[in-house]
Amino acid sequence: MAISEKPILLLLLLLLLISLAVVFSAPESDRVAELLSLQSRSKSGLIHLDDHSLSRFLTSTKTPRPYSILIFFDATQLHDKPELNLQGLLNEFGLLASSFISNNKDSPAASKLFFCYMEFKESQSSFSQFGVNSLPHIRLVGPNVKSLKDSEQMEQGDYSRLADSMSDFVESRTKLSVGPIERPPMFSKKQLGFFVAAFLAWAPFVIKKVLTGQTLLHDSKIWLGSAVFVYFFSVSGAMHNIIRKMPLFLADRNDPSKLIFFYQGSGMQLGAEGFAVGFLYTIVGLLLAFMTHVLVRVKNVTAQRVIMLFALFISFLAVKKVVSLDNWKTGYGIHAFWPSSWN
Repeated sequence: MAISEKPILLLLLLLLLISLAVVFSAPESDRVAELLSLQSRSKSGLIHLDDHSLSRFLTSTKTPRPYSILIFFDATQLHDKPELNLQGLLNEFGLLASSFISNNKDSPAASKLFFCYMEFKESQSSFSQFGVNSLPHIRLVGPNVKSLKDSEQMEQGDYSRLADSMSDFVESRTKLSVGPIERPPMFSKKQLGFFVAAFLAWAPFVIKKVLTGQTLLHDSKIWLGSAVFVYFFSVSGAMHNIIRKMPLFLADRNDPSKLIFFYQGSGMQLGAEGFAVGFLYTIVGLLLAFMTHVLVRVKNVTAQRVIMLFALFISFLAVKKVVSLDNWKTGYGIHAFWPSSWN
């Protein structure tokens, strides 16, 4: 009789262990399924968290969790402050989320990382749990993080190139592949159709004006001003600022009342510093153009030399300022080398 009881006891013990494993694993799988459901309802793939949902998916769960959560902390009342660029960063964060979802569709990685955002007015308690005291602020809560303050913060340099640098941060910390960032086209099909129709309608009038020489394109002053503008636009990094939606300046994290116009570090360039460097380059270019096209026509040799020396001195100061700024920003120095025959 005792021999026949042992298999029954072992079987009951095995069933008990299986049932316990199912009971403890079910909540985790339910949370993952709920996160996937919330993600599918969002157009950008971002999940809106508040104090209650943060507790459900993070603080009330046991570690290690089967997923990581990247959280963007937002405050709608600060969207009108251009130095923070919260709205632009949130849009880039949404591009990061949608790109990760589309590039990892039907992959196990799709349930390993979720992108969320929290609003300050709705989740002040959660903000204090993370220790958030300034914006913009992005944190990655890994599977093994127990205290929210121990989660890893994304530094300013990690989102200097917006979604692209955010992608590098995610891939280096989670070991998951985000894939290429999928940006929407600049113009929709309807807008392109409107532009084409407008061009075809105006084409005969424009061609007539061009043939008769009655357009602004025949004015040499317009060409001169356009050339200077294109030169300034190219050397100031304006195209970089437009594509990356870089702000002109940032608020100092240590003292929000102060503004940062020059960011120290090679990973980021603000709009103000680009325009400052572009202005110095433009001064040098205009002075060189003046010396080679205007000054050579001056008949007084003494006046030529005085003006040339003054222009070279101003150009030297401008280039020196650019070099010193580059040295301060990147840490790389530029040194002059004399020919060996001069030693």
